[in-house]
Formats: sequence, structure tokens, C-alpha cells
Amino acid sequence: MGRHCIKTQSFGGLYHFRRENKPAGAGSRCLECAVESECAYSAKKIYLDSARAGNTGWPVSIIVPGPVTEEGVIAALTDGPYGRCVYECDNDVNDNQVVNMLFDNGATASFSMVAFTKEICVRKTRIFGTRGELEGDGEHLIRHFDFLTNVTTNITPDATAHGTSTLTGHGYGDFYLTRDFIDAVLADDQSKILSGPREVAMPACLLASLA
Repeated sequence: MGRHCIKTQSFGGLYHFRRENKPAGAGSRCLECAVESECAYSAKKIYLDSARAGNTGWPVSIIVPGPVTEEGVIAALTDGPYGRCVYECDNDVNDNQVVNMLFDNGATASFSMVAFTKEICVRKTRIFGTRGELEGDGEHLIRHFDFLTNVTTNITPDATAHGTSTLTGHGYGDFYLTRDFIDAVLADDQSKILSGPREVAMPACLLASLA
């Protein structure tokens, strides 16, 4: 049975990606910027250089409407929102945040969101229980460690969708959510939907309740 969150605290905000922190001499778009090569958050580096290196997946694929080409990426960065200077955008999303939660059974959970990481939009999860711990890298591996046996078990999620679907978002989670929904409708069996609105909307709270 799920537990209830009884206390929360949150700290964070949009502190770095603001106009006052824009590098001196920077332009309004990365492809026209005189200091682009010195900027860690250059859209040219993140998208165009990545495409030129042969990457046609995330994050390059989200900025072009069709197949990824160098010309398509250049056009997107020239005219689209992804080519704007990150320090001049109308973004209002926190660039760092921490949230702490306390549940009615004494379990705790913490959530950290930070823009300044090597990986782009990667979710990592660690769950600590009384008998062991689980760690997920958000993509390809779940690691379980048993406190009693000191045995580590690596679990690789089903790769059925890999290479067969355009629903690659969230580590192919988009594919499996869609597949389960279709299977449930076809079979008229709601039990086939393993993740409902509550699990999708509040994953951190629900995971903490399992501790």
C-alpha cells in the first residue's frame, strides 16, 4: 500500500542562465556568436558538432522535423528556438533544485535536478531498503545489491524496442507505456497497464514509499 508524504522542503531556482551572466561579446544566436567556441553551452557544439560526428539520435533528433542531416540542423539552429543564446531565452525552469520528502512511515526521499552535468537529461535513481539497494542509470542497466548475501545482480531491461521504434524517449519508456496501453485495450484488461497516472506523475514519492 502506498504511503503519504507528510513534509516537504525545496530549494533551487534559475540562477545561472540569466541575461546578467551572458558572456561578454556573446550574440543572440550561437551560429552568429563571436565567443561561441568559448561557451560551454554552445548549441553548435551540442547539436551541430554532434550531428557531424554521426549522432542522429538524442538530443539532435528533437530539433529537426525529419531525418537528421547537417543542413537540417543548421536550419534549425539558424531560425529555431534551439539556436538562441541560452542566457537570453525566456526560460523559467530552475537550473538547479533539491527536494526532500518525509513519509508517514518514516521513509525519506530526495530529488535533485541540475542542469550542469556531463549527460544531457539523464535520470538516475537509487533506492535504499532494509535488505538491499537498487540503482538505475536511466537507460540500460538496473543494479541490485543484496545486504544479506553481498551479491550484486545486474538487470538489463528488455531491448525489444531498440531499433524498431521512434518512441525512444526516456530510455524507451515511451515505447513500453504505449505498448502496455495498446495491449490493455486490445485485451480489455486494465491489469496490463503497469504504470498509471500516479506512478507517472509522482515517481519519486512512490519509490520512497517502498523503502
